[in-house]
Amino acid sequence: MSGAVQTGLAASARVRRAPRDPLIAVLVGLCLAAAIGLVLGRPAPYLVNAVGQLAAFAILAVSLDLIWGYLGILSLGHGLFFAIGGYVCAMHLLAHGTVVTGTLPDFVQFMSWKGLPAYWAGLEHAPYALLLALGLAGLVAFLFGLVAFRSRVNGVYFSIISQALVYVAMLLMYRNDTGLGGNNGMTGFPLLFGWPMGSAGAVTGLAVAALLALAAVLAGTRLLVGSALGRRMLACRDDETRLRTLGYATTRLKLQVWCLSAMIAALAGILYVPQVGIINPRVLAPDLSIEIAVWVAIGGMGRLGGAVIGAVLVNALKFWLSAAMPEAWPFLLSGLVLLVVLVLPNGLLDLAGLRLRPTWARGAR
Repeated sequence: MSGAVQTGLAASARVRRAPRDPLIAVLVGLCLAAAIGLVLGRPAPYLVNAVGQLAAFAILAVSLDLIWGYLGILSLGHGLFFAIGGYVCAMHLLAHGTVVTGTLPDFVQFMSWKGLPAYWAGLEHAPYALLLALGLAGLVAFLFGLVAFRSRVNGVYFSIISQALVYVAMLLMYRNDTGLGGNNGMTGFPLLFGWPMGSAGAVTGLAVAALLALAAVLAGTRLLVGSALGRRMLACRDDETRLRTLGYATTRLKLQVWCLSAMIAALAGILYVPQVGIINPRVLAPDLSIEIAVWVAIGGMGRLGGAVIGAVLVNALKFWLSAAMPEAWPFLLSGLVLLVVLVLPNGLLDLAGLRLRPTWARGAR
């Protein structure tokens, strides 16, 4: 093939660079300001805990938007990667607590075991636990993605298979002999880096860590989608067949972003579990994975800031209604979904007007 033809093909494959998005800078600034405010202002612990949980959910929403909004891959199994991070974090907290206090976790005593399972070895060390959580999520994503993407599984079929995967994992976690708490899950975390769990210092530290992690994830993913790799992601979303015909390895591209998205979701799980103090197989229920997609759709798919806005608004509303009117929440969520589908096809960001929505995001649906 001549050099001129190669140049022409490369030029035809180019996708316009995503414009600068001021929303990301605003959200990063808000995260940093909120972190400083939590440290200096010392608000009520329940408010600090709520802010930390919302930040963890926002990270989870960004992880899905990265592959759905920019690659066109709708995963209904991201709860699996979220749970992997959460379970490994819970294992670390219990293993560390066992070393410090000498008391075995409740589920270990219930099973009449004399000690922690062998595969818990080393989990009392936080760096190892962090690497294990991210690495395990990336490995599971790699194996699943390799089979799915090489088999050209796309669209609704990929969504169904990913949801089936998380459901199988939920059934496995309900077994008591897995050494992961069974149907009761894992709870009773005593310490966090020497701080008593539930103390003001631990609660504030977790919330600040979640906010800083959200700021870092937003900044990092924004750089990614604005790079040459990000332009290939958009091209793959819009016309994968054409991109493949031009000589680009679309399978490798999707696999790389898919694994990155899984590890970001695992990070969200790591930050979430210490704040709620428990994890059980319910976190693997398919409805959570579906709800993550609802957050992204409501906020605005194909724009990272929209995923954050959707996750924060929906979950903040859920926190309030769960206490005030718990029976009204399912109906309100259904109404929000209908509103987005019928009136705001690009989510709540449509309310800001077309001028604030990037042109490359308008064709996301």
